[in-house]
Amino acid sequence: MPSATIRTVRIGLIALLLAIGGAIRQVRAGPLSGVTLVENADFYTLANQFVSARISKQSGGLVSLTYHKTELLVGGSRHADGYWSHAPSGKGVVDRITLDPATNGGERAEVSIKKVSSGVPQGAGPGGSAICDIEIRYALGRDDSGIYTYSILQHKADYPPTSIGEARFCVKLNDAVFDWMTVDVNRNMKMITAYDWNHGTVMNMKEARRMNSGQYKGQVEHKYDYSAVQFETPAWGWSSTTHHIGLWFINPTIEYLSGGATKVELSAHRDATFGSDPNAPAPPTLLNYWRGSHYGGSSCVIQQGEEWTKVVGPFLIYCNAGQTPDAMWHDALSRAAGESQAWPYAWVQGIDYPQRTQRAIVAGQLVLSDPLTPQATMSHLLIGLAAPDYQVAGRRGGATNVDWQLDAKHYQFWARGDEQGRFTIANVRPGNYTLHAIADGVLGEFARTGVRIEPSMHLELGRLEWTPIRYGPQLWDVGIPNRTASEFLHGDHYWQWGLYNAYPRDFPNDVNLTIGKSDFHKDWNYCQCPRADRPDGTTWAVNFDLPATPQGKAILRLAFAATSARSIHVTVNDKDAGDVRSLIDTATIRRDGIRGYWYERDVAFDASLMRQGANVLKLTIPPGNPMNGIEYDYIRLELAPAHAKE
Repeated sequence: MPSATIRTVRIGLIALLLAIGGAIRQVRAGPLSGVTLVENADFYTLANQFVSARISKQSGGLVSLTYHKTELLVGGSRHADGYWSHAPSGKGVVDRITLDPATNGGERAEVSIKKVSSGVPQGAGPGGSAICDIEIRYALGRDDSGIYTYSILQHKADYPPTSIGEARFCVKLNDAVFDWMTVDVNRNMKMITAYDWNHGTVMNMKEARRMNSGQYKGQVEHKYDYSAVQFETPAWGWSSTTHHIGLWFINPTIEYLSGGATKVELSAHRDATFGSDPNAPAPPTLLNYWRGSHYGGSSCVIQQGEEWTKVVGPFLIYCNAGQTPDAMWHDALSRAAGESQAWPYAWVQGIDYPQRTQRAIVAGQLVLSDPLTPQATMSHLLIGLAAPDYQVAGRRGGATNVDWQLDAKHYQFWARGDEQGRFTIANVRPGNYTLHAIADGVLGEFARTGVRIEPSMHLELGRLEWTPIRYGPQLWDVGIPNRTASEFLHGDHYWQWGLYNAYPRDFPNDVNLTIGKSDFHKDWNYCQCPRADRPDGTTWAVNFDLPATPQGKAILRLAFAATSARSIHVTVNDKDAGDVRSLIDTATIRRDGIRGYWYERDVAFDASLMRQGANVLKLTIPPGNPMNGIEYDYIRLELAPAHAKE
């Protein structure tokens, strides 16, 4: 077709759109193969050859997303099809076009929906009780098979103190299209239907139901069974075995998420409706959490007088097609690798978002130096830069320490090291950081404070020596220090609801492990679970032999992957050795996890409680329901001089 004819057709189409009831106010378009942006009184519509996305001007909600003309989303009674939990609302919401395809040759469109806070609490400000200016943006490029979204939150110095509650972006998907869910290699399956969920039997909590129909009849469905470590999950989503299309969330980085490289959060599930309506919608759901209360939670507290801004995203809502769910998932993983390479995105403008040339590179080599155990090795090394630890007011008075595992307020930058301990952390924002390192095989963590990052810096830290804390020679240990309970019984399939209920059957006489003879992979349960038939508490025993009666102080080092029990009583040869109290409820066991907030507690006792020959150390937790237990990461008994630990 001659170019003049194409131009005439295009002008005629625009004129037709403008004439329809006066509803269309503006049509902004580049070349026919590029991006178009259509605006009316209530919505923006961004489109290219692959997708079309409609965004509400009132809330910033994503109310429609089509891929090759198939609608992928479905609305709900409370939210748009896709929504940020903290969003502009009420009077004063301002929308604008931040990237106009009419001025960049159809290369990219971006729109913004923003509300400036009035500085008052819930009910009159955006995002509920979060007293912040909140802006939501959506962007679409010429060749993007999906749409980007991000949120910018700003707390000004004259605003009252505030905090961010549950914070995520969520989409509810078209149930007539999607039937297969993929989180990782272990959670990659055809899912239950809405009928199956609505006709299930409620179990010990409202989020758990035993299926009475469908392919998983007899099994229990629990949305937390699909939680995942965000650092290890670059692409997750739903696909269709009939329409052969998929929709995925892709985080190009975790720098804007909470909790660093070990944080577990909800990722995907069928919407868990809790009413009794057998016909209630329970659509496929995807979540991208940047601040959550699960698995130990995270903190985002802003004080009065504090200037604070955080840019959450952009991340990609990716659409694709393929013959099988696996093919679509692997395509999404490939796209995730490309997005990571493209980060930070050059098209993000006008906000607190340093470009690549303004960011830093930090490199070095971490070397393990453990004089008491020179043969010790480390694997799966993780290196991260995070804000220095700080304190916030506790819920019950006092102060709570916020470390990198709990921090949602600042940015974090993590990378894997190689087998020689060499690492490179790229695209670091300027600021003041603490360098952290954790690795399988090493109890504790490495930390170096006062790492100052300047714009465009290439910081070579050189050789860093990690000398782990040891109080004295090791007498014995149980497990692998890896911040999870994965190596113990059931730890390799922890994502099944109710494994804590299996404990009395698996260990009718409780755990009774013998050092040098037992195999902790099968003789140590993933969870020390309270038992109903143990009114005095549930006790685990560790049996060990010593060549002679020891002298000095013994240090029992308890590293926790997850805790819900509030205390542990320790005895040695049936004599009191001490207690661990005020343990944290990380709500991990009841959410079918094997890692929450990690921490260590030590119990020091007189070594003379032990003797030459056979000894037994017992760990007793209080009675309670089977979810109020302990998941140990690792246990080590060390012998130290009397003055080393009081």
